[in-house]
Amino acid sequence: MKTHYTVALGMLAGFALGAVAVQTLHAQAKPPVYLVAENNVTNADGYKNEFLSLAQPSIKAHGGRYLAAGDATRLSGEAPKSRVVIIVWDSMEQVQGWYNSPDWQKALQIGTKYATFREYAIPGLAQ
Repeated sequence: MKTHYTVALGMLAGFALGAVAVQTLHAQAKPPVYLVAENNVTNADGYKNEFLSLAQPSIKAHGGRYLAAGDATRLSGEAPKSRVVIIVWDSMEQVQGWYNSPDWQKALQIGTKYATFREYAIPGLAQ
């Protein structure tokens, strides 16, 4: 009978230790960072063929993941008159590293021939 109590106590202690470890890992996780871009496209063909062919691989190579892209649907107030893009990143440092990278700066230089850009990064909230 003592063996059953010892095993049960050991299992209970292991469960409690695991629960504490998982809680600690969740507390240490950084919330993501969201990049929101409003791209006012003036030449759709140039934007698609010359800019996006450089921009999308650059974003992916630096760890960005697309969440949404397209025209916004107005719910209240004035809707943006431009294409809205939302990209998620693991950290603000990752966003800044991508933004300052030579491949993105080259894409952006080409993109300004076909669109105007308004971009901002927003820190996410811890879940």
